[in-house]
Amino acid sequence: MNRPFLKCPACQGALHISALRCPDCDLELKNAFRFSEFDCLGEEQLQFLIAFLQCRGNLKDLQEKLHISYFLARKKLDDLLIALNLAEKEEKTMGEEMEDVANWITAPNSTKASEIIKNKLKENGGRVVVYTIQGLPCEIRVAADGNSFLSDKLSASAYEFRVFDTVVELLLSNGGRARKGNGRNYKLGEPECDETTVVGYIGKHYFKKSYGDSVFDPVFVLAAVLDWAGIATNGRGELLLTASYMAKR
Repeated sequence: MNRPFLKCPACQGALHISALRCPDCDLELKNAFRFSEFDCLGEEQLQFLIAFLQCRGNLKDLQEKLHISYFLARKKLDDLLIALNLAEKEEKTMGEEMEDVANWITAPNSTKASEIIKNKLKENGGRVVVYTIQGLPCEIRVAADGNSFLSDKLSASAYEFRVFDTVVELLLSNGGRARKGNGRNYKLGEPECDETTVVGYIGKHYFKKSYGDSVFDPVFVLAAVLDWAGIATNGRGELLLTASYMAKR
């Protein structure tokens, strides 16, 4: 398909259509014609549109055809609609900004929990929905700095991916399992929030809190992510490293 040039190859100025000619009778029409939104699509967006139409708008078939996740397919569709002026671009707050994971550098063969989770997020376009032990959906998305993530079920501040390494460090030191603990009703150092619990260990070694301090309890979300990544089983009151993860160590 020979697509029209949109910019001047000499000065990069915007080109305009000024004439149309019939190849059969040489009739020529001169006017100020404009490119359509479809002419202005990039090659990747055009190919996505063609695939979308071939799949008759079925996102599941589109995922299989392009070998991409549901979330990436939705993002590409949203971007296409914006490019065609069929939807407005939503203003994003700082907390909603996402890293472009297409060129995100990760370590595919790493056994670190943080890298395993980053790789799975990359496969899913930087955004997934995981579920707590009660079945509560939690949206997880890569933050704009590329080193942390955000969740709609946690506070606005981002968590660095290394928090998962902190949790696994505790589990490994305790034979592969540990109690989750309770940071909502207990302070750091108290029985349900000491360093043998996940919430207490995070409070001490990730947040750098002191004994007697109040700690925020993000364990219900972190446990859901670790379970989704196949690193730890999210049990009632405890986390247990999976056999498949232990085999990689």
